[in-house]
Amino acid sequence: MRKNSIFLLGTAAGICLTLLVTGPQGAQWVAAAKAAASADTYSQLNLFGEVFERIKTDYVEKPDDAKLVEGAINGMITSLDPHSRYMNDSAWREMQETTHGEFGGLGIEVTMEDGLIKVVAPMDDTPAARAGILSGDLVTQIDDEAVQGLTLEQAVNKMKGPINTKTRLSIIRKGKDAPIEVSIVREIIRVRPVSYHVDGGNIGYIRISSFNEQTTDELKKAIGDISKQVPPASLAGYVVDLRNNPGGLLDQAVSVSSAFMARGEVVSTRGRTPEETQRFTARGGDLIKGKPLVVLINGGSASASEIVAGALHDHKRATLIGTRSFGKGSVQTIIPLGTGNGALALTTARYFTPSGRSIQAKGVAPDIEVLQDVPDELKTRSEIKGEASMRGHLSAEGAEQTGSQSYVPPAEKDDKALGAAYNLLRGVTVNAGVPSTKTAVPN
Repeated sequence: MRKNSIFLLGTAAGICLTLLVTGPQGAQWVAAAKAAASADTYSQLNLFGEVFERIKTDYVEKPDDAKLVEGAINGMITSLDPHSRYMNDSAWREMQETTHGEFGGLGIEVTMEDGLIKVVAPMDDTPAARAGILSGDLVTQIDDEAVQGLTLEQAVNKMKGPINTKTRLSIIRKGKDAPIEVSIVREIIRVRPVSYHVDGGNIGYIRISSFNEQTTDELKKAIGDISKQVPPASLAGYVVDLRNNPGGLLDQAVSVSSAFMARGEVVSTRGRTPEETQRFTARGGDLIKGKPLVVLINGGSASASEIVAGALHDHKRATLIGTRSFGKGSVQTIIPLGTGNGALALTTARYFTPSGRSIQAKGVAPDIEVLQDVPDELKTRSEIKGEASMRGHLSAEGAEQTGSQSYVPPAEKDDKALGAAYNLLRGVTVNAGVPSTKTAVPN
C-alpha cells in the first residue's frame, strides 16, 4: 500500500483541494512505467519524440522547450478526469499556501469552464465578496487581457499580486446583457474556516466554510465557547453548516467528523487494487456529548464536506437538511516531482461512506429537502450542475444525479433550510424518517 498523507480536491480545481501527498519518487515511477509499457506504448512515445523534434527544428519561431514539455504534460493529464492536473513549481507553492489557510489575492474559488474562469464561490469577508462577485460568474478578462487561452494557473496568477494593488475583472453574468466591470483591491486572504454563534439562547450554529489545516482547532474552539455560553441542560443541539463548502484536507474531514462521533469508520478510499484500500476511523470522542445535530448541505457542498455529511448520516448521528450535495467522490494524490519541477495531482481512488456508498457523480441526499426562495435575478444561476455534468468525470456506481440548488439567502430570517434546522432541534417540527432530537443518538 502506498503511504501518503491525504487531501481532497473540491469543486474549485487548483484553489481548494482534497489531496494525497507522496514523496518524490520519479525514478521508481519511470521504472515501473517502463516495465509495464507495451511495444505500442513505446511506439507512441517515439511518435511524441518525433513531433517534439519537428517543432524544435521547423516551427516558424524558436520555441521554448520547457513550455513545450509542460504543454504536453498538461494535455496528457487533462485527458484523464476533471480533477487530475499538473502544477508547475509556482502553482505547487500556491497550493501549499492555500492549504495552510493564508495567501494573497482576491478571495474567490474558481475553476475552468470552456476556456473561461468560472467562480465557484467568493470566500466570506474577502475583497471579492465585498465587490459583489457571485457564484457562477464567468471571468473573461483580467486587467484587459483575455482569459481565453490561459491555463487555470496562469489566470489565477494574474489575479494575485502585492497587497493594496488593484486588478480589473470583466465578468459575464447570466441575466445581464452586458459584461460587468469590477475593480478589486488585493488583500492578504486569511481563510477563516469556522464561524459560529448561539441562536435563541439554546442552539449552537457553526459554519465550516473550508477544510484547511486550521479547521479542526477552530471547530474545537467554537464548541468550547458555545458550551461556556449555554449550560448543557439548556442546549437543544447544534447546527453545522457545510453549504457551499468546496472541500479541503481529508485528515481535517476525518477529525471534524470525529468531533461529533464517539467511534466508527468515517470514510474509506479504494484505489485500482484491493491493496490500496484505506480506512479512516473516528478518534478523539464526541465533543458535544450526544447532543442532537443537524448538518446543512446543498449543491455547493463537495468532497470533504460530503465525507463529513455522509459519515454523520450513516452513523445516524445527524439529520441532513437542504439539497443534494455536489457529488465529488474521488481522491487526488499529490506527487511532488522534485525541486523546481512542481507536482502532479493524480486521481488515485474513490472514497466511500461508512455504509459503502460511493458519492461519485451522485452526491449525498438530505433527509429533509428544503428549497430556498430565490430572487428572480438569481434564478438562472441558483443551481449547480454537479460532478456528473463535468466533462470526463469518473462514472458513478448506479444512476448519476445532476443539478442541485446552491443558493443561500444572505439574511438568516430568509434562510428556510436554517429555519427548518432550528425548528427540528426545538421540536417544532417532526419528521418520522430522521433521528429523534429528544435523546442522544448512538453511533
